[in-house]
Amino acid sequence: MATDMVGIGSGTLQGFAAALLRAGGFTADQAEQTAAMLVWANLRGVDSHGVLRIPRYVEMVELGLINPAAEPRRVSGKGAVAVIDAQRAPGAVGMNLATQAAIELADVNGIGWCAVRAITHAGAIGYYVQQAARAGRVAIAMTASKPLMVYHGSKAEGVSTNPIAIAAPTSNPDRPLLLDMSTAAVAIGKIMAAKDAGQTIPAGWGVDESGRETTDPRKVKAVLPMAGPKGSGLSLMIEVLASVMVANPLISMALADGSDPGGNGLVAVLDPSAFGNNFTFDVDRLRTAIKALPLADGLDGVYLPGERGFEVMERRSRTGIPLAQGTRSRLVTLAKKLNVVAPEDLA
Repeated sequence: MATDMVGIGSGTLQGFAAALLRAGGFTADQAEQTAAMLVWANLRGVDSHGVLRIPRYVEMVELGLINPAAEPRRVSGKGAVAVIDAQRAPGAVGMNLATQAAIELADVNGIGWCAVRAITHAGAIGYYVQQAARAGRVAIAMTASKPLMVYHGSKAEGVSTNPIAIAAPTSNPDRPLLLDMSTAAVAIGKIMAAKDAGQTIPAGWGVDESGRETTDPRKVKAVLPMAGPKGSGLSLMIEVLASVMVANPLISMALADGSDPGGNGLVAVLDPSAFGNNFTFDVDRLRTAIKALPLADGLDGVYLPGERGFEVMERRSRTGIPLAQGTRSRLVTLAKKLNVVAPEDLA
């Protein structure tokens, strides 16, 4: 482990994360749900979406961007479709509700589509589709937010980094096929992580205020889309599905008057039994076929979607979660501000 990293048990870290969020204004239930999602990301090695987000979440409560008094509720729907108004609840709370609603709808209809409007930062959305995969369902999740990413052909933010995640169950409930990707060349959280670690970033990740590429994470004003027009086009269509569809447009409003209507998300769940096939068996067979492909020169394995993350999770569950010095310092500083006792591994 690098000398600037501190390893901490996942249970300890999750308890500390929940305590910070609770002291920062979240309700106890909101804090527990959010901490579980953040530490899941850290366990999988997605530190950009882990506990380094906590100081910003607390700041969002202070600024009124997260509403701890929110009471999310269903406001419309038809057949297999439901719409939840989250009232700017913490993102994990809104997306957990959407996931459970979509699973329930799929149990009745074979498919469930739940849109949730006015959420806040949802974190690693693979967390939500994995819940459905554990229940033997296929799930797709997407979230949308304000402009953060350059639209291909422009030098200014025109779309967001809107992510998409898809999970399919296998015979191992804890090892689904799990794709979780941003439409940007890189998640903004990875730029935050580079700042915390005092590292530069690769070319092609982001641009500065003048629209020029930069390798200094402190100068990044906007990120670049994945695969140019493909990334910006996919992000735009997620905005249509997650935002325009629920009458909470984010991009057009932000570009028109600079307003920030929050964020939106959706979870779609399919019950494979509705298709009358032996789905899990065939997914396992597909997985075996891909793993048996000949290796490219210089590589040590063929990896399936989500597989590296599960391997990291197994390792970090045994050895602890390493935190960059910058993340550690910001969490300890926040703990002192909120009168929360930090774990000995961090203090």
